[in-house]
Amino acid sequence: MRGRQLVCGIWSLCFMFCLFCIFLHQTTAKRKLKFVSVVFRHGDHTPQEFFPTDKHKEVAKHQGYGQLTKLGTQQQYELGQYMRRRYSYFLSVAYKQCEIYIRSTDCDHTLMSAQASLAGLYPPTQGQIWNPRILWQPVPVHAVPLSHDNLLYLPFSHCPKYNELLKETFATRDFQRQLKKYRPFLKFLATHTGYALKKLNTERILKLSDTLQYEDINNYSLPVWATHGVRTKLIKLSELLLQAEFGFHKQIQKSRLQGGTLLKTILKHISDARKPSHQQKMVMYSAHAATIVALQMALNVFNGKLPPYSACHFFELYQEKNGQYSNGQENVGHKKRCSLHDLQRD
Repeated sequence: MRGRQLVCGIWSLCFMFCLFCIFLHQTTAKRKLKFVSVVFRHGDHTPQEFFPTDKHKEVAKHQGYGQLTKLGTQQQYELGQYMRRRYSYFLSVAYKQCEIYIRSTDCDHTLMSAQASLAGLYPPTQGQIWNPRILWQPVPVHAVPLSHDNLLYLPFSHCPKYNELLKETFATRDFQRQLKKYRPFLKFLATHTGYALKKLNTERILKLSDTLQYEDINNYSLPVWATHGVRTKLIKLSELLLQAEFGFHKQIQKSRLQGGTLLKTILKHISDARKPSHQQKMVMYSAHAATIVALQMALNVFNGKLPPYSACHFFELYQEKNGQYSNGQENVGHKKRCSLHDLQRD
């Protein structure tokens, strides 16, 4: 029951993170949808690592590390169904290679999330049904090795300039002032998890938070110390550290090196979609919380909150009746509908 309730809760939260387009837009005589770029966070998954004192490490033996759960599959499948309803007038019912391209990071849970979403988006119909008992069809998902991923697997830690900016950020008075509130909490975590204090970096804090969330959702007994208050504080700490990774200090410079790379790619796809010969209608990205935050920072719309599982951004390009192009929402970063020219300039 708790898992089913969480699906509804997380799914409703997902819409809070939809960028530009929240309400269903139908193509009218005044405007026509030309292209969509979708970026989403993966669904619920098994822990990528267990903290040293965790009593549930046997989960990895049965389910593996970082594997999409039944709940995560349901979250992503429902996201795909939503996209099918939203774009029923835009995307062909049958999968067409020329219409959509899907890319994921090379992680099991993001690859599985993409596949689950595509199962909801492209259920086989009529001639596509190869087994009447299995209403599923394969749709290709592309990825590159994580060591070569310069688009979705953020932050790009191999960038010397970014590492320099990150050091500066951690040394700023403002960050140190906010981190000071968490120093006793970090010692508390080190004591109870078995991690060395110096090993509690951003990545490990995020993984620890995910592990405790997984165990709570899936009705595993939590350690006595992992109270609701502790888990909430852990999320707040995760949000602070992510904000430091991509913003806080010299945000514009960081964005150019991190989330700006993805934003630039999205804007290029949108710009290319204006060409009369362009057939592609959608590019879909399956990624991580850090990807979403970095993209929000590049757009200067990050609200300080950790994106929930299956959180999704939609970038929609519309052609107005007068031939101009615009996005589909009027209230994110702009007081009125944003033209493509203004979006690229900003």
